[in-house]
Amino acid sequence: MPGSVLSATRFSVLDRSRTREGRPDAEALRDTVTLALEAERLGFHRFWVSEHHGVPGVAGSAPTVLAAAVAAATSTIRVGTGGVMLPNHQPLVVAEQFGVLESLFPGRIDMGLGRSVGFTDGVRRALGRDKDVADDFSAQLDELLGWFAGTSPTGVHARPADGLAVPPFVLAMGEGATIAARAGLPMVIGDLRSRERMLRGIDTYRAGFRPSAWASEPYVVVSGTVAVAATPAEARRLLVPEAWSMAYSRTHGTFPPLPPAERVESRTMTAKERGFYESGLAGQLAGTADEVAHELETVVKETGAQEVLVTTSTYDRAALVDSYRRLARVVDR
Repeated sequence: MPGSVLSATRFSVLDRSRTREGRPDAEALRDTVTLALEAERLGFHRFWVSEHHGVPGVAGSAPTVLAAAVAAATSTIRVGTGGVMLPNHQPLVVAEQFGVLESLFPGRIDMGLGRSVGFTDGVRRALGRDKDVADDFSAQLDELLGWFAGTSPTGVHARPADGLAVPPFVLAMGEGATIAARAGLPMVIGDLRSRERMLRGIDTYRAGFRPSAWASEPYVVVSGTVAVAATPAEARRLLVPEAWSMAYSRTHGTFPPLPPAERVESRTMTAKERGFYESGLAGQLAGTADEVAHELETVVKETGAQEVLVTTSTYDRAALVDSYRRLARVVDR
C-alpha cells in the first residue's frame, strides 16, 4: 500500500523565498517564516532555506540569517539550508555561522551545502569569485568539516563551531554525487522530472560511498516540486507561475518574480517561450491526493530514498499552504 511506503519516508520542505509581482521582497521572507510554522504544525521533518544573489525573483540571499529567524519562530522542526553555496564563502565563516546557529538552537540545525557560484558574471564579480571556483568544492568541504573537528592546519579554532556536530548534506549537482560519496555525507538530489539522470546520480553515490564520522551508510534525499489540490487542473495551475518564470529566465536572462497564474494563462508567448513554459509544466508531481500518493510511492521505490524534500513555489500563498496540508495527509495515511 502507498501509505506504508510513504509513512516510512521523511518529508521535508525547502522554501526559496520567491518574490511575487507587486509585493515587496520583505513579504517573501516573512512568508517563509510563516510557512515554516505551518510545516512544523503539519509534521514535516525539516524546513530549509536557499541562497541566491542578485536575483529579482528570490529574496533569500542570506540563508543562515533566514534560518535563524525560522528556528527562532519554531520549536521542534529541524532547520537548515538548501543550501549555502560554499564556493561563495570562506569555509571558516560558514563554520562560525553554523556554530552560532547550533549553539542557539541545539540539535535542530542542518548544514546543506552546494557548489554553485553566482548566477551571472556581474554577481560573481560582486562576490569576488570566478566561475571555476566550484571546481575546488571538495577541498572547501573538507576544510569546512575540519573546522568542526578542530583539525585546521592553521592552528586556529572556529568559535563556537569547534567540537559541535552540525549534520552536513551535499546538494548533488554534476559531480556532487561523487563528492558526497567520497566524503561519506548524506546527499540531496533532484529534480523529480529527470528521473533517469537522478537514478544514475544515486547509483554513483551508493557505489562510491565511504562511511564517515558523519554517516555510516548512504542517505538519499530526493527533491522536487509536488503540488496537491482537489483536482488535477487546480494542481497544475499551482505550477504555472514558476513554469513561466523559468521560461522567462531562459529567454531573457533574468529570473523574475512570480506572476499570478491567470496573467500567465492569458499571455501571448513566442514559440520559444511556449516551449520552455510547457517543458516547465511537464513531468512534475501534481494532481489529486491519490494521484500524488501513487507517484510518490513510485519515486520512493525507484530511488530507495529515505527522504523527500519538497520545493514547490507559486504565486497564490493560500493555495501553496493548502497543497502542503494535503501532502501531509497523503504521507500520513
